[in-house]
Amino acid sequence: MRLRRNVAATTAALVAAATLVSCASGAGGEQTAASIVPELSKDQEVEIVFESYNLMQAGAWTDTVNQLLEEFQAEHPNITVKAQPPQGDSTSNVYVGSIQTQLLAGKAPDLAQITFDSLDFAVNQLGAKPISDLVSNEELEEAFGGENPMHPNAKVLADWNGKTVGMPYVFSTPVLFYNADMLAQAGVTNPDFSTWDSVEKIAAQVSAQTGKPSLDIACVAKGGNWCMQALFKSNGAEVLSQDRTTIEFGSAEAQATVERFAEMTEAGVLRSASSTSSMEGLPKGDTAMVLTTSALQGMFMAGASAGGWKLDAAPMPAFPGKEAMPVNSGSALFVLSDDPAKQRASWELAKFLTSDRAYELISSKIGYLPLRTGLVEEGGSLHEWAQANPLIQPNLDQLDQMQPWVSYPGNNFVQVDDILGTAIEEVVFYGKPAEETMTEAQKRAQELIK
Repeated sequence: MRLRRNVAATTAALVAAATLVSCASGAGGEQTAASIVPELSKDQEVEIVFESYNLMQAGAWTDTVNQLLEEFQAEHPNITVKAQPPQGDSTSNVYVGSIQTQLLAGKAPDLAQITFDSLDFAVNQLGAKPISDLVSNEELEEAFGGENPMHPNAKVLADWNGKTVGMPYVFSTPVLFYNADMLAQAGVTNPDFSTWDSVEKIAAQVSAQTGKPSLDIACVAKGGNWCMQALFKSNGAEVLSQDRTTIEFGSAEAQATVERFAEMTEAGVLRSASSTSSMEGLPKGDTAMVLTTSALQGMFMAGASAGGWKLDAAPMPAFPGKEAMPVNSGSALFVLSDDPAKQRASWELAKFLTSDRAYELISSKIGYLPLRTGLVEEGGSLHEWAQANPLIQPNLDQLDQMQPWVSYPGNNFVQVDDILGTAIEEVVFYGKPAEETMTEAQKRAQELIK
């Protein structure tokens, strides 16, 4: 895709630009009183640009973001927010190409929603300003705290070298959604989705009834590598070493993981489907089950309502004898501006977009996790909604076990992810040998991060 080529093509110029930015920002130094951006005076008017990939998606995503921005500007009449989706070709799930192009033109957004797989790149090449440098420790802790503090597993996801670089914003975990009526028609009324072995048995029973594969796993299709990391971790594999120097998805454990899903394809229960097709398969009735991001909950609910069938959900299954290790998808909010007034205005917006009020809308209207989990507890503003919408429970339960989405080092992180995604598809869908395919993929990826 053109975005992927752009990431590589402009790297050299971007490195030079980002070096100047990081030198100017003082990133990596100790917090000082002089580094803390002053608060805006009541009559100080500031305009900022906020870039959000959620604005690319019509319906609940765009409507919810726009409502939040309207409420923010009503509370901050001196701050004007120009909201925009990623610019240019952003057809993949990587949106930093838009930001880097604008950065090189001297027109980068002031606040940007960036996915966690781009964290290394955002810090080291886009010049993201550590929030813990821009505001006092007390103000930062107040933003994370409040009546409903942010979950401790969530608040550290955009940390880098001991600093809070971004404000964790929206994300989800892998959830297994299913058409309960389709399962019942196949004689499955009390499904056990605890392990992949039990999932395969259910899928085989449904496939025998429907005459076609009944299961989609978005993780094994290109674009689903974030949740593939969860499957690897759940089976004892890692994609990157702890010191961030060695690619590890060619290990025996990783090979065994992709082989397990290749077996499901061979058994005729796992459908060979792109990430887009797996998103559409359940609401269309093409499949009965899908493991995918919980952010699609709203879309699946609409499909179930329109189709007259019952939607249900379960946590990510485990490998027998092992614990499931869900990984988060999603993004954080990063301040990119060099201007102190715009930095302060961007921080004010970031605080609002991660406030109690924001998650009331983000969770109930889109399906993302309420990172302030107190909202769903008794007395919380989302308690009644959560009780009436039990589909959110698997997502909430997995927050306690959640592992971070690993970002690859260097400027070729997109290509590394692409190599891995291609290798997984070749094994799972096209019958390529796991050992040879995954080992070769690891070798090629290792060359890209040297």
